[in-house]
Formats: sequence, structure tokens, C-alpha cells
Amino acid sequence: MTKATDAADQLGLTYEVTRHGRVNSLEEAAAARGIEPARLIKTIVVRLSDDDYRFILVPGDREIAWPKLRALLGVNRISMPDKDTAFDVTGYVRGTITPLGSTHAWPVIADERITGTISIGGGDHGVGITVDAQALAKALNATVADVTD
Repeated sequence: MTKATDAADQLGLTYEVTRHGRVNSLEEAAAARGIEPARLIKTIVVRLSDDDYRFILVPGDREIAWPKLRALLGVNRISMPDKDTAFDVTGYVRGTITPLGSTHAWPVIADERITGTISIGGGDHGVGITVDAQALAKALNATVADVTD
């Protein structure tokens, strides 16, 4: 299948794969996967320093609350890497980034509102992995916290 599904298998996750064509928005992706936008989880990679990154899992209808995230991590500055750096540190192009199958197992922070059945990126355009949020967070050893607005 994909690096992401291989990783999901290795983690022992129960999941379903949804495939659809390219989409132009999160709302289109949610509709193609038959879910509400809040159930489509965005994976955002952020940089704390040159060699220190995090995966932030964010419900589709929310945004990162930067002050909350900085407070949680105990840092004054967080940045978003450019597309080339994001690819270098994850192995995925923007729009397909997922902690599943990444070239580096960066720590994961999941917003506390991510619950129930969710769809996370499957590592390629038009591929989603539907999985239980709690099982995913546990498998990824994610820190669950309030990090969105």
C-alpha cells in the first residue's frame, strides 16, 4: 500500500484506507472521505530548532494555538519549515505529511479534541487512513493536550 499503511500495520492499528482523487481544500477531502471536517486530521510539522521537530495533529476545523503550543513545549519560538525542509525531515511532501511512516519518528502532539473515528493522511495525495483516535495516539505515544483554537 503506502509507507503510512505499512507503519500502521507495524503499530498494530486497525484502519481502513480511503482513496479519492486530488482535492483543493480540506472540506473537499472531508466530503470525499464521507466525514465532517472536524474528523479530518491535519498533520503539521513544526520546527523547534535545526534538528528538532514535532508532528502536531489538528482537527480539520481548528488551527494551532501558537501560544498554547509554545507553553506546552516550554519554548519561545516555533517555526514552520519550508516545503523542502518538511520533505527532508518527514519523507512526505506538504499535503501528504503524516507521522505514520515518516522517515524520522518525531514526537507527536495531538489536540485533545481529536476523539472517536478520524481520518488522517495516508502519505499520498488522495489517500486517507480512518482509525480510532485513541488507538492512534497510544500507538504514536502522542502527548494529548489543548493546542488549538
